[in-house]
Amino acid sequence: MASQVVPEIDIRRARDRFRTEIDWLDSAHCFSFAQHYDPKNTHFGLLLVSNDDVVAAGSGFETHPHRDMEIVTWVLDGQLVHQDSQGNSGVIHPGLAQRMSAGSGILHSEKNDSWRLTGEPEHRDPVHFVQMWVVPDTANLAPGYEQLDITSELQRGGLVTVASGMAKHADDRAIRINNQHAGLLAARLAGGETIALPTAPFVHLFVARGSVNVEAAGILGTGDSARITGSDGRRVTAVGGPAECLVWEMHATLG
Repeated sequence: MASQVVPEIDIRRARDRFRTEIDWLDSAHCFSFAQHYDPKNTHFGLLLVSNDDVVAAGSGFETHPHRDMEIVTWVLDGQLVHQDSQGNSGVIHPGLAQRMSAGSGILHSEKNDSWRLTGEPEHRDPVHFVQMWVVPDTANLAPGYEQLDITSELQRGGLVTVASGMAKHADDRAIRINNQHAGLLAARLAGGETIALPTAPFVHLFVARGSVNVEAAGILGTGDSARITGSDGRRVTAVGGPAECLVWEMHATLG
């Protein structure tokens, strides 16, 4: 009789994340990023970056380059303006799935100045978003951009496929990433609502807001995450009110 594999659950608390704090940016990093480096914390599965950013009004990331990276941005509050060297431009807001494929090379900027494009001067609050990076299957692809509003799907409850390259998500994903082994799912949970995490070799759960009870692991609050190796589909329940979760399902890892 084959022995049952017991999942490994590594809980990471918000307070223990690397942090970059300057006058216009408060950024918390789940993994090594920029000047913050820990050789034991460079990635999980295929996920290289998961940054929890708050950008002040009138500020943002000036034009800068990327290459060979699938970059997914998920806005929690406010509005973020994206512009890139391929001529793509958009205002990213909560419920909008957005992906930029850097491919052979792209320049882009991300700024909290949506009132300049929309003519809505009242939108001068900070923007809060999570940006996540995974590597593509193939290097040197043509750069690309995709976005889609999935608010109605989120309102129906449960886990919603935001961005994926996996064949199993071909009919339900909002947008596509160039990695056949990874997918991002999101859930906006009402208090007491329960979801089941994917069954996969690697699952990364990030609690974007609220608190959840992870079966057999305990309570995770805002900014906490769980790295699950050998995920068995255990349940996650919102406690004490609504919660929002971002879940990466991954069937491979970096070498």
